[in-house]
Amino acid sequence: MRYEYIGKQINVTDGLKAKVEEKLGKLERVVPADSVARVLLTLVKNVNIVEVTIPLNGRNLRAQTKHEDLMSAVDAVVDILQKQMEKYKGRLQSKKKRDSRFKAEYDVAFAAQAEAEEQPVLINRTKRFALKPMDAEEAVIEMELIGHSFYVFKNASTDEVNVVYRQSGGEYGLIEPEF
Repeated sequence: MRYEYIGKQINVTDGLKAKVEEKLGKLERVVPADSVARVLLTLVKNVNIVEVTIPLNGRNLRAQTKHEDLMSAVDAVVDILQKQMEKYKGRLQSKKKRDSRFKAEYDVAFAAQAEAEEQPVLINRTKRFALKPMDAEEAVIEMELIGHSFYVFKNASTDEVNVVYRQSGGEYGLIEPEF
């Protein structure tokens, strides 16, 4: 696995990279060797924020944690990513599907645990609504008016369906799907 580092308000030294790669090395036995782990390290008011994103052929594994100790935050991120992979792999196995993006060793290591933890996904509500053409700024205003953390809209400039969402830091994100 390859690593890409971004440091905000923190200097990403070679020693720090080595420690992070040692901790994230637990995931290398599960994800393909050509995967890229994007590691964002941020320091805000003596609190370390670690965010790791691993894109896997159309799917993203992503985890973010905050902790005063950087290595504790990295450990927590690794635990979250492992649980995500167990849940994902368990669902595929229960449906008699196979996903070649994960290595075969993962099947043996976590199959029993994933099956035990699997719970069916229940959708208890469906909403239908008309998509109004608007720009992203208008969509953010609409989202705030209805009090949700995301808003689906038709982008007036691209004529595509987009989603705006509120991030944990109070900023906003925009999702533009690729078809």
